[in-house]
Amino acid sequence: MTSKSYIEQVLRELKEKHAEKKEFIQAVEEFLPTLEIYLDEHTEIIEKNLLSLIVEPERLIQFRVPWQDDKGKWQVNRAYRVQYNSAIGPYKGGLRFHPTTNESIVRFLGFEQIFKNSLTGLPIGGGKGGSDFDPKGKSDSEVMRFCQSFMTEFQKHIGPDIDVPAGDIGVGGREIGFLFGQYKRLNGYTAGVLTGKPLNSWGSLARTEATGYGLVYFVQNALKDRQDSLKDKKVVVSGSGNVSIYAIEKAQELGATVLTCSDSSGYIYDADGIDLDLVKEIKEVRRSRIKDYIDVHTDAVYVEGESVWTLKEAYDIALPCATQNEIDLNAAHEIAKAGAKIVAEGANMPSSKKAIDSYSKNGILYCPGKSANAGGVAVSALEMAQNSARLPWTFEKVDSELKIIMKNIYIVCSETASKYAEKNNLMAGANIAGFDRVIQAMISQGLV
Repeated sequence: MTSKSYIEQVLRELKEKHAEKKEFIQAVEEFLPTLEIYLDEHTEIIEKNLLSLIVEPERLIQFRVPWQDDKGKWQVNRAYRVQYNSAIGPYKGGLRFHPTTNESIVRFLGFEQIFKNSLTGLPIGGGKGGSDFDPKGKSDSEVMRFCQSFMTEFQKHIGPDIDVPAGDIGVGGREIGFLFGQYKRLNGYTAGVLTGKPLNSWGSLARTEATGYGLVYFVQNALKDRQDSLKDKKVVVSGSGNVSIYAIEKAQELGATVLTCSDSSGYIYDADGIDLDLVKEIKEVRRSRIKDYIDVHTDAVYVEGESVWTLKEAYDIALPCATQNEIDLNAAHEIAKAGAKIVAEGANMPSSKKAIDSYSKNGILYCPGKSANAGGVAVSALEMAQNSARLPWTFEKVDSELKIIMKNIYIVCSETASKYAEKNNLMAGANIAGFDRVIQAMISQGLV
């Protein structure tokens, strides 16, 4: 059997089992074909049918979360944890609290997480989870009661050497704090069971900034490899959450002008550069909508109900940091028309398959999320190390380690791309490099 026919067979069987899980199928369909040339050199993977093993999670947990709202009404939400692959370490990956969270979403996120974690070079496997609970509009008391109920069941399945969750969309310091408190109540003080914790609970400095900073460090390395830098570059960022805010911060620090940010209601365009302090106040303090920006900066433009990727102004770099599938083929065409030369993903799978194909045709360097946004999980692993040693690190030390990790991720992706495809094909480089470490560990451990 050829590599191509084997991949097609695995995909066909997967679609028969999971036809309704469109995000999961999309993630696997984008991933497996990039391995074809690698499989040509490693025929034992085909002989042992290892692709069928790696696309199947080791464990999938689903449970209900009953909780009481402020009016005394009983509520219930559905929760998931996919413990996907532990070949190179305990399961590691975030929890997402968002109404769209379902089995397909956590499967796709968990599958991507395997290879993202592998690329960090740190001993962490892949997992993901969450709930269809929406923290927006909920009081702190309601969020606390939900988190306590969630953790009462969830704690049976996690531990510092088993599965170490973190935050994701809808799960920030407040939620992690409540989750950690309930775990401690039930199991005693075990700092390493969650990452992204508040600093007063042995969280790590620079964890909040890590995904956004790491994204920009990855781009910085890609530009440096091409004798260029971020200085004077015009950058478009989507989203206004944690990843977006700190990507904006680091890009501005390195000399770029960031023109946009957004939320689900619309986007802001500020030709003078985004006022990050104001964005932080709106989103982190007021917990309000991004349209409030124009109350202060009246020369800025607020475009309601549209994506930043409809922007007609010229720019150099696109940083999608909002959510999956925010860039379709039409949006990719607009990015190319704007003159962008780099698309680097701060979100997970924000680009559709057709959009990714369009980047290549238009000479845009595509930096996939599993490599470009790995800084968050990398610093989560560094938080685990600090917890194990019972020693906190300075912000500067963590940030220095993050820079090294992101540089190494870029190098391994670029070198692997050059070996198996071409230097600019960072998607193939990231996929193959991440896959290689995991699959070799699986082979060495036998059929488990």
